[in-house]
Amino acid sequence: MKKQSSSYVLPLIVIFVVLLIDQASKIWIKTHMEISEEIPVFGDWFIIHFTENNGMAFGVELPWEFGKLALSLFRIFAVGVIGWYLFTLPKKGATKGLMFSGALVFAGALGNIIDSAFYGLIFNESHYQVASFMPEGGGYASFLHGRVVDMLYFPLWEGYLPEWLGGDYFIFFRPVFNIADSAISVGVASILLFHRNFFKD
Repeated sequence: MKKQSSSYVLPLIVIFVVLLIDQASKIWIKTHMEISEEIPVFGDWFIIHFTENNGMAFGVELPWEFGKLALSLFRIFAVGVIGWYLFTLPKKGATKGLMFSGALVFAGALGNIIDSAFYGLIFNESHYQVASFMPEGGGYASFLHGRVVDMLYFPLWEGYLPEWLGGDYFIFFRPVFNIADSAISVGVASILLFHRNFFKD
């Protein structure tokens, strides 16, 4: 029983660290920058670029009228399922690698849910101004209708493609994302890459 309880230590640490870094970075961006403001970090290859999105990871959005609410509710359901599965892993003798990866996915999904659920309530708009925390006039949106804060931008290459590829202007890597998105991506990628080690039985 003691060994099983100690198995929860690693995922709990991962979840805490990811959420701390994710939320601290988002709150700093939200309270120090305006929408579309940029801070070059590593030349033109790594830029802190403040943007917000209504949708899923890497700025993907649902198009219909109630898409935002549907997405927020789906996120909460998905995080509940992931959390329950993560809780059962030590009982199944899961590897530390699987628990680490699952914790990354859980923490990333929860980090973006926090934005959607509460940021509209506790911050005002970031367009043409730096947002205030708990503004007197209230936030910019209702519960579950907040926008996710993104800031990590890696335009590693930009230019015109060869004519045989269409000749269009192209940026690689175009999406702007956040720490939570990164955690989800790393967690899912590691499960796919090492699934034979994670699921030996």
